[in-house]
Amino acid sequence: MAKDYYQVLGVSSGASQEEIKKAFHKLAHEHHPDKGGDSTKFKEINEAYQVLGNKEKRAQYDQFGSTFDQAGFQGGQNPFSQAGFDFNNFGGNFDNSIFEDIFEGFFGGASPFSSRKRERKEKDIAVDVKITLEEVLNGVEKEINLAKNVECERCKGSGAELKTEMKRCPSCGGQGTVKEVKRTILGTFAKTSTCPQCFGKGEIPEKKCQKCGGEGRLRETEKILVSIPAGVSDGETLKIEGKGEAGGRMAKSGDLYVRFYVAEHSKFKRRGDDIYYELDASFSEASLGIKKDVPTLAGEIELKVPAGTQNGKLLRLKGMGIPHLHGRGKGDMYVKINVKTPSKLTRKQKKIIEDLKKEGL
Repeated sequence: MAKDYYQVLGVSSGASQEEIKKAFHKLAHEHHPDKGGDSTKFKEINEAYQVLGNKEKRAQYDQFGSTFDQAGFQGGQNPFSQAGFDFNNFGGNFDNSIFEDIFEGFFGGASPFSSRKRERKEKDIAVDVKITLEEVLNGVEKEINLAKNVECERCKGSGAELKTEMKRCPSCGGQGTVKEVKRTILGTFAKTSTCPQCFGKGEIPEKKCQKCGGEGRLRETEKILVSIPAGVSDGETLKIEGKGEAGGRMAKSGDLYVRFYVAEHSKFKRRGDDIYYELDASFSEASLGIKKDVPTLAGEIELKVPAGTQNGKLLRLKGMGIPHLHGRGKGDMYVKINVKTPSKLTRKQKKIIEDLKKEGL
């Protein structure tokens, strides 16, 4: 009796190809033998997908119904019924992408179906650097000391002793890759991977570097000078390529990510690229106007407070803020005027204010 492939995958007969693909992907992971699943169920799921996942075979299955097994597959038998599981039987319609994740478990790495070339890379490093608003204004250089794997100065990362020639790698014959064969419930698979002796270079040094032992790297403390541009924001990250963990002969060096923390300022508040400062003024100063010295990030300047200035008034100092990081110009500085009401008055002051009150002030 023919199997109901739709029922096997848990989809309706009107399901789209994408829905069938998602259902197969979920069930294949769930019943994978390497994850403790049922190998018989796993084969059944794969068999169903090879029919329903192919538009032509699905149409044939829908047409013949229960006689589909006798009708057979156009271009070959059901590949999962063969003991020697040969992926060439799938022809041009075989969907490799579905199997890439599933078969990674067989080899502990990349899928044998994957054509993507993956270059090994060492670990990235992330560090935090605290800077001041004054440093944000003009930009600054900071020295960072990192304990990490660094490139060997003696061999320059090659792993070879000075004046030593390189020779063909005996493990891969100079190809840079080796083939690994695995037997699974679905047949025999061959995977080509980077040679573990020459790390894909196809050659090894005749004599290893005396300083690093042939690795091309050492564990040391490296001083790195980081140029911080003007205008950076709190939490912004700068990427420095190749300054993470050094790969030496084995891999490409990782990257360094420097994240900036802008320290709180005792006088100023930053909002975007604008700077805010609060200035106290007495009632008479706000009423009559006055010139006052106020601090800025670039130094002290004289500010004119106009007569009749109200409490909370913002006075704008154009271009006295933070430089725009990704453009020209600067933000502005805003001075907020806080008109202070005296809490205690002398007898003379009280009389003057009473007189002012009589005048309508």
